[in-house]
Amino acid sequence: MTCIEVAPAKINLSLHVIGQRPDGYHLLDSLVVFADFGDRISARPFKGLSLSITGPEGAQLSAGADNLVLRAARLMGAHDLALTLEKRLPVSSGIGGGSSDAAACLRLLSRRLGTALPDGKRVLALGADVPVCLVPQACRMQGIGEKITAVPALPPLWMVLANPRREVSTAHVFAALAGRENAPMPAALPDWRNASGFCDWLSKQRNDLEAPAIQTCPVIGQVLDVLGATEGCALARMSGSGATCFGVYGDAAAAQAAAAAIRRAFPDWWCIETGLR
Repeated sequence: MTCIEVAPAKINLSLHVIGQRPDGYHLLDSLVVFADFGDRISARPFKGLSLSITGPEGAQLSAGADNLVLRAARLMGAHDLALTLEKRLPVSSGIGGGSSDAAACLRLLSRRLGTALPDGKRVLALGADVPVCLVPQACRMQGIGEKITAVPALPPLWMVLANPRREVSTAHVFAALAGRENAPMPAALPDWRNASGFCDWLSKQRNDLEAPAIQTCPVIGQVLDVLGATEGCALARMSGSGATCFGVYGDAAAAQAAAAAIRRAFPDWWCIETGLR
């Protein structure tokens, strides 16, 4: 029997860099949500442990032993399984694709094998973004990614994700960051009654990596301008360390129209409309 698990795109609605540890890891304060769109992991019986990669975005990935999906499978003690990663999210794009894939593999194998998920320390060893992807729902992520807390319910929102097909090095973006001791989000997050109020609040937050990412990859600025100019876009911002950017919309029709217009004008970009989980 084949089991399937979705690995949704992770979107940093805000990303405040508030410090740096002596070991080099940066301290973050981020509001994270997950899209209704993502990769898929499947598993079926097989002699040994293997990984195949399919999907429109899979050509750039290696299925070698260091792939995060295989590392997650080994962490679960899996064997005699053929894993398949259907890659639908761009690689190295700031929306947590690899981390979400690893987390989806952990969830799938926990369910299939009837075993508990690994403890937080072992999950964090797979990557700083893997813990937040383990339970893909809106949350506040702090520390280096290990501190995850629930947030007030978000109002219904729709988004357009756009990526100009440029891989951005996270290390290069952090190296270009002017300051690492920035203000966090408010200690207490408000109850967001509607999309308009939420977007007004979100506009006062930041992605501290946006400016250095634009410095590293100037086309990100164009993506933000294009998204911001679409009808109904309440806010345009970059996710993670880029290059994927998002626009926030109050209804599905506006997001669909915006995505269609961007795909027509920029056919080489990756662009999708999505709701939130």
